[in-house]
Amino acid sequence: MRAPDRPEEPMPPKPAAPARLIAENRKARFEYFIEERYEAGLALQGWEVKSMRAGRAQLTESYVYLRNGEAFLFGAHFSPLAATSTHVLADPARTRKLLLNRSELNGLIGAVERRGYTLIPLDLHWKNGRAKLTVGLAKGKKQHDKRATEKDRDWERDKARLLRRG
Repeated sequence: MRAPDRPEEPMPPKPAAPARLIAENRKARFEYFIEERYEAGLALQGWEVKSMRAGRAQLTESYVYLRNGEAFLFGAHFSPLAATSTHVLADPARTRKLLLNRSELNGLIGAVERRGYTLIPLDLHWKNGRAKLTVGLAKGKKQHDKRATEKDRDWERDKARLLRRG
């Protein structure tokens, strides 16, 4: 006996793989109030991708600037691997173009030029096999803000320590 014909149910979509962190700018959260976050692609060369896969990227002294309606990552350091960059003259600190939608770029240009915000690279991660950069629209913290942040962090650490002891 044959089962009645019924349409095949579509498979549920696979959940997206979690983003794997390559490099993080930890100093950014201490120096700035992050108000908005954007995810941008990067225009990279082959040796840069291989060095990122090896975990040889740094964002510590980098920043994002806007010029002629485009965004660029300046000051990020990608250490070249000896075996992969033999045929190309590798510049570890070259300026890299960020890939954002036109509407996102227009919003960022308005915020940076009119409202005095800064664009800070927060982290570099893999998403679906592509390198992505999280960019934060940020305002700089004053010295007293930094002290308050440090005080809160110390209190949280002490509180956790007291709760563990019982």
